[in-house]
Amino acid sequence: MSDRVTVAVHALDPISRAGVASQLRYRPEVHLVDTDRPADVALVVVDRMDEEGVQLVRAHQRAGCRVVAVATKLDAADLLVAVEAGCAGMLRRVEALPERLVSAVQAAAAGEGTLAPDLLGRLLEQVGRMQRDALTPRGLTASGLTSREVTVLRMLAEGHATEEIAAELCYSERTVKNVIHEVTSRLRLRNRAHAVAFALREGLI
Repeated sequence: MSDRVTVAVHALDPISRAGVASQLRYRPEVHLVDTDRPADVALVVVDRMDEEGVQLVRAHQRAGCRVVAVATKLDAADLLVAVEAGCAGMLRRVEALPERLVSAVQAAAAGEGTLAPDLLGRLLEQVGRMQRDALTPRGLTASGLTSREVTVLRMLAEGHATEEIAAELCYSERTVKNVIHEVTSRLRLRNRAHAVAFALREGLI
C-alpha cells in the first residue's frame, strides 16, 4: 500500500528492538525497514533519554526521519530533553501496544506530536518552571528573546524604519540598531529581513 508509513526501529539492545518491531510487523498501516534504510519515522527505544538516547534521536533526524521515543522511564527532565532533541512523540514502554505505536507513528509522519495527557501536564509544568525560574529573571521569554527584542522585531515586521522605532520606544537609534545586531548575531541570521522572517516563521511575533 502506497500510504503505508515506513518505520525503522532502533534500540540499544536487540531484545528491545525485536519486542517493539513485533508489535508492528503485521500492521497494514506501517512497513518495517532495517535501520540502515531510509524511513519516514524512526522508533527509538531507550531506558531513558540520556546522552546515548539523545544521540540516537539526532542521528535519525539528520537522516531525515521524524522520531518517536519509546522509553522505560519518562520523568519531567526526560521530557524536556526529548523535546530539545526534537522528538515528535514520546511513549512509555509499558504503553507501547500496537494501537498506540501505530497512532504515534502516523501522527509523526503527518508532522504532529504524540504525548500522553499526564506527560503533557508534566511538560507544561516544567516549561512554566523554566520560564519562571530561569528565563524571566534574565528578561527572556521562552523563545530566547527579550521583550524588547520581540517589540523591535514586531515593529520591523510592520515596516517601521529604525528612526521610527526609536521614537516610538523612546530609544536612541543606536540602541535599536544594537538590539537588531544582537538578535541577528545570537540567532546567526544574515540581516534584519532574515530576522523578521525567522521570527514570523517561528511564531515569535
